[in-house]
Amino acid sequence: MQNNFYYTGQFANIYKKSSKFSEVTSQILYGEKFKILSKNKNWIKIKSSYDNYIGYIKNNKYKSKLKLTHKIFRLKANIFSKPNRKTKKFLTFGSKFSIINKTKNYVKFEKNKWLRKKDIKKIDHIDKNYIKIFKLFLETKYTWGGKTYDGIDCSALLQLFFYYNNSFYPRDTKDQITYSKKNKKKKLFKKGDIIFWKGHVAICLNSKQLIHAYGPEKKVIIMPIIETIKRIQRTATLKVKKISRIKY
Repeated sequence: MQNNFYYTGQFANIYKKSSKFSEVTSQILYGEKFKILSKNKNWIKIKSSYDNYIGYIKNNKYKSKLKLTHKIFRLKANIFSKPNRKTKKFLTFGSKFSIINKTKNYVKFEKNKWLRKKDIKKIDHIDKNYIKIFKLFLETKYTWGGKTYDGIDCSALLQLFFYYNNSFYPRDTKDQITYSKKNKKKKLFKKGDIIFWKGHVAICLNSKQLIHAYGPEKKVIIMPIIETIKRIQRTATLKVKKISRIKY
């Protein structure tokens, strides 16, 4: 069996079991590569090629061949049915695709599907400005398992920075904690520090503020570092497990 495929829907939920009533554990983006572990009429069990994430998606909207040439650089990019004719559909940040035609201001990636050139970058584009990328998602609603403009969780906010930059980083906080190197002789927080709790992660914007997708606030939000640490300890009885640094 041919076993490398690319998802070609806007994005889709990845479920723990082959049922729409099952827990949503993550999402798959347009252009994301995966292997099929098993399949039936309605569902396929997949393993993501990027982070080896396993789960179930609906058995539709994928291709066996897709030469990825570009990716989405905005929080969300409008899909047009033809240049200047906007639809109500979008591709989310980090989605990867192949250009098959272009005009002065637009590129075509599927039949009757166009994007604005200003919303995209070449597939090998690197952006080390993680603060700018995290801030794209400010006010985006908190959604368990989400990793798009429509909803995102704390670990996806961090992972998407690495995914966009074609660099590996685990999906779930428990694996991110293990994967990330611990800071030594840590006394003060600074820009780029990653703060881990059991089941939660936040990133420092500077010495006083952090950004995270925070369930109790139901959105991606900037908060004071020390106040947040105290709040999580008070409300969830959780202490900081590790402090790391963003490396790229």
